Amino acid sequence: MLSLSIAALHSSSMTSTEMNMTTKVIFYEDRNFQGRSYECMSDCSDMSSYMSRCHSCRVERGCLMVYDRSNFMGNQYFMRRGEYPDCMGMMGMSDCIRSCRMIPMHRGSYRMRMYERENFGGQMFELMDDCDNITDRYRMSNCMSCNVMDGHWLMYEQPHFRGRMMYMRPGEYRSFMNMGFGGTRFMSMRRITDSCY
Repeated sequence: MLSLSIAALHSSSMTSTEMNMTTKVIFYEDRNFQGRSYECMSDCSDMSSYMSRCHSCRVERGCLMVYDRSNFMGNQYFMRRGEYPDCMGMMGMSDCIRSCRMIPMHRGSYRMRMYERENFGGQMFELMDDCDNITDRYRMSNCMSCNVMDGHWLMYEQPHFRGRMMYMRPGEYRSFMNMGFGGTRFMSMRRITDSCY
């Protein structure tokens, strides 16, 4: 019976692209892990339900995105396992953490189509690995929409994975401008691989 269960587990993991590794993070009201705390293992669209503010956290396992506005809006920052004693100071956040989204582990291929213009217009390039500079690599001056077919990605406004970032999970993104990023264009992209966990 045990061998059957192991075989079934192995089989299901071979067919599934998303691994169920639960992210666990503890948020604290004040810097240096002080004040009231809130333990979180799933997406949270508004932390004010649990605590008045959040200035530090410990990511015990997994990785996630945190946002300085509720409902996964505003500036966003990628966090992996580790301690963050002063989120505002370390990440230059304009406000404390207001919401968070867990990033499931992905095993398998990574594939994204980037488009020069909104609504999948202009030049298109397909990406299957990290790209530190789309201008150098593809002679593409802008990236205004994309279609993420496989995997989870981070997009950066500057080359070499610098500047403001945006988390992209599988789906169609017809206009970055309509996602609250104003005139921001994305110039580099990185896969969120299992090494992040």
